[in-house]
Amino acid sequence: MLCGKIAAGKSTLAAELARAPKTVLVSEDAWLAALYADEMTTGADYLRCATRLRSAMSPHVMALLQTGISVVLDFPANTVESRVWMRDLITRSGTDHRMHVFDRPDSVCLDRLRQRNASGTHPFTVSELQFQRFSAYYQPPGPDEGFHLLRHGADDA
Repeated sequence: MLCGKIAAGKSTLAAELARAPKTVLVSEDAWLAALYADEMTTGADYLRCATRLRSAMSPHVMALLQTGISVVLDFPANTVESRVWMRDLITRSGTDHRMHVFDRPDSVCLDRLRQRNASGTHPFTVSELQFQRFSAYYQPPGPDEGFHLLRHGADDA
């Protein structure tokens, strides 16, 4: 699982982790782009589509975990609500977990976002205003949430 602001490096690490044997990557961005790209023009649209996707993916992710496959869940664990969904998957599947938390300054994320937008390699182009709006909802995980956290700071950029 991955937690961090837009362009903090979550998907880059996810792709790296997914190279391990018996590991599969499940990417929210890839699925949202394939299923709902034309429907997502606002933050509310994203929330509606992301909620539908989580609901559809839950049984699939659980099945993978229960067969012993490691799942790199490249969905942003950026709010308490999103982490409740992830915690449910962990609890119901009876598997271990790690949550990678990216503590990168906005300036680093914005630089990376500009590069990503310019490259055209990401399924979504995000404006700086959208970055600010989504960042306003960012809530890093607290110790009371019970996740095994691995932190990535500005020095890891």
